[in-house]
Amino acid sequence: MVQVKDLTELKLEDLWREVKWDEEDWWGDVKEETLRLVKRLLEGVMEGELLEQLRAGRYRRTEVRRGYRNGYRPRSLLIQLGLIEHLRVPRDRQGQYQPTVIGRYQHYQGRVNDLIREMFLAGVSTRRVGEVLLPVLGEAPSPQTVSRVARSLDAEVQRFHNRPLSDHYLYLLLDGITLKVKGALGSKKRLVLCAYGITPDGRREIVSFRQATAESEAQWEAFLQDMYQRGLEGKSLALMVTDGNPGLCRALDLVYPYVPRQRCWVHKMRNVASKLPKKVEKACLEGAKAIYQAPNRREAAVRFRDWAYQWRSSQPKAVACLETDLDELLSFLSCPKSHRRKVRTTNAIERAFREIRRRTRPMSCFQNQASVNRIIYAVINHLNSSWKEKPIPQFTHFA
Repeated sequence: MVQVKDLTELKLEDLWREVKWDEEDWWGDVKEETLRLVKRLLEGVMEGELLEQLRAGRYRRTEVRRGYRNGYRPRSLLIQLGLIEHLRVPRDRQGQYQPTVIGRYQHYQGRVNDLIREMFLAGVSTRRVGEVLLPVLGEAPSPQTVSRVARSLDAEVQRFHNRPLSDHYLYLLLDGITLKVKGALGSKKRLVLCAYGITPDGRREIVSFRQATAESEAQWEAFLQDMYQRGLEGKSLALMVTDGNPGLCRALDLVYPYVPRQRCWVHKMRNVASKLPKKVEKACLEGAKAIYQAPNRREAAVRFRDWAYQWRSSQPKAVACLETDLDELLSFLSCPKSHRRKVRTTNAIERAFREIRRRTRPMSCFQNQASVNRIIYAVINHLNSSWKEKPIPQFTHFA
C-alpha cells in the first residue's frame, strides 16, 4: 500500500500502483477461497456418489448394502481456475467406484498434458516446462509430472524406430554422439548412432538413430541393416559421408558396397594437424585446403601433387595421412557445384549434435536408456519439424 502524508502529493503512477496492488491482492484471495470451495464441493459430490453406490452410510447396517468403504486416496486436479491439491477421493473395497465428477475435468487435464508434451518435444527441459507454464496455469507442474507425461513418448519412439523409410535420399551423412547413462556400478558412456539424409530438393532430416556401446563394425552394421530392411536400400544415394571410422567403413562395405563414399575433410584435416609441429601447421594446412577448393577432380589432383612435393620431405606422416584417403576425399567433386560445400564434411550432422548437447547439458547424466531415447527423439522431432519447410537453398537448383 502506498503511504502518503498529503493526498495532493499523490501522482498518477502512485495511484495506479495502489490500485494494482489491491487488485492483485484481492484476486489472489478470491482465487484461493474459490479453489477451497470447489474442493469441498467436489469432495461432497463424491461422497454422495459413493453413498448412492454402496446404498449405506457410514457405520450403517442395511440389507441393501452393496459394498464397504475403504478410506481415501489423495490426488491433485487441475481445473481452469488453478490446481486443487490433496483432493480426498473416497474408495470402496472392491475398487469399483470411479468418480464421474472428476471425469468432467479430464479433458482440460488432457490439454495441459498435451501442452507439456509439445514443450518437451520442442526441446524445453523438464524443469523449465514448469517455469514456462506457471504464468499460464497459475501453478507450475512438478518435474515429476513432466517426467510422467514425457514417458508417454516411449510409444512414439518405438514407432519412429519401426516406421518404413523412403529410398529417395540423395546424400546420407553418418556419425555418432557420446552421452553418459547411469548404470548399476556408476555412469557409462553410451553412443548414439545417427543418419542424416538430404533429398534432391534439399529436404533434410535425421532419418534414424540407435543406441550402441561402441562404434564397432558389428554395431554400425546392425544400424545400417535396420535402415536397409525398412526401405532405405540406397538406390538413389549419390554419396555417403563419414568421418572415416574403421568400423563404419567396414560396415558400409557389407550393407552399401556400391554407394560412393566421401571422407569428411574436417576430420581429415584434424588428423593431418596432429602430425605437424606447431611452427609449420598453419602453412601446411593452408596448402591442403586449396586441394578441396579445386573446381574439379583433375585440378585437385594437381594441387595435391604440388602440396605433397613441398611437404613430403619434412612432414612425411602428414602427407601420407592425406594421400591414403585421397580418392574418398575427392568424391564430392562429382556432385553439382551447389551441393559440394554441404557434402564434403559431416558438419551438417555435427550441427544437429550441438543442439542435442545443448538440450542434454543440464542433465549431465541420463537415468536410463529409455530416457536417452526420449530426449534424443524429442530433439530430433523438433529439428525435423523445423527443417520441413526450410530446404537447403543451394539444392533448389543444380549448378
